[in-house]
Amino acid sequence: MLDIEQKVNEHLQTLRPFLNEDEGDIEYVRFEDDTSVLELRFLGNCKTCPLNIMTLRAGIERYLLARIPEIRRVEAVS
Repeated sequence: MLDIEQKVNEHLQTLRPFLNEDEGDIEYVRFEDDTSVLELRFLGNCKTCPLNIMTLRAGIERYLLARIPEIRRVEAVS
């Protein structure tokens, strides 16, 4: 069975090409078991993009919540 980090990284590989189009990226930081919160870090142009919260909520979070039931929330960290 895959652990959360492996699952997240596999799914991020699917999302990464869309972020790379704008010279951005995202990386796994950690998963908090007690709160079921996944922490990700935006990289490249995504880090300073004013729309990154929309990308996180409407795109990345929605995608990951539908595929990894252990996750309850996705947060971006610096």
